[in-house]
Amino acid sequence: MVKYKTLENRIFDTVVIVLLVIFGLLALMPLLHVVALSFSSKNAAVAGRVSFWPVEFTLASYEYLLQDTRFFTSFLVSVERVILGGGLNLVMTVLMAYPLSLEKEEFPSRNRYMWFTIFCMLFGASLVPWYFVIKETGLLNSIWALVIPGAVPVYNVILLMNFFRNEPKAIKESAKIDGVNALQMMLRICVPLAKPALATVTLFSVVGHWNNFFDGMLLINSPEKVPLQTYIQSLAINMSDTSKLSTDQLINLMSQRTFNSAKIIIATVPILVIYPFMQKYFVSGITLGSVKE
Repeated sequence: MVKYKTLENRIFDTVVIVLLVIFGLLALMPLLHVVALSFSSKNAAVAGRVSFWPVEFTLASYEYLLQDTRFFTSFLVSVERVILGGGLNLVMTVLMAYPLSLEKEEFPSRNRYMWFTIFCMLFGASLVPWYFVIKETGLLNSIWALVIPGAVPVYNVILLMNFFRNEPKAIKESAKIDGVNALQMMLRICVPLAKPALATVTLFSVVGHWNNFFDGMLLINSPEKVPLQTYIQSLAINMSDTSKLSTDQLINLMSQRTFNSAKIIIATVPILVIYPFMQKYFVSGITLGSVKE
């Protein structure tokens, strides 16, 4: 039987759609402005004539970007961080989530480890002891300082654990009858069935490692080892600190806006390329992994 929408429902749907469009445009406006700046001339940027459409269209910023060796060095550092950090996060998340997904009869100490995990998620270490632990372990100024401290993302562990717990028990029981041990159960049964959740937690890890700039500011001292987002953040800090600059210095700094905007656009491209391939798994992974039966 077809149910027709009432007038109130249509009005509600229209208002929701209009609000979503407005909020979507508000979210896109800063990005559109940066894109317009990257394709505009320096004179137009200095004069403040660029809004959401390029003025005096040019590719000079991108051509000049090809000559910036520090940008590409930082880009490669971020790529290395994503590969190492994302891979380590995935392995550690699976190894921790699977035992926690077992019943208490199979893993008697499960509840103790679960409470410890939740405690770590709610009460993290403060900045000072976090920094000194990394320093005393000799990780400072290395790629491992950006990877190892966040090797076990607790939120991802809980998400994947709930997904494992929601998998059909009949399949697991059949595998046990066939003589499958715990490791084989995890690798051959549970992990293949958890592709949506694995794609979701991988996306979280990749985006987190790629966008994180704060730890690079604290833990990396050599310019050639700085990740991309930390390098871009340093440009944003320089752009915001204009109170003590002379007129000529301010004009020169403003003329760099087109070049810096091109750097920001290039830095967003990897995430924009990866996300469409993960999107089909994202909704099911975040939904099924968030609810426990």
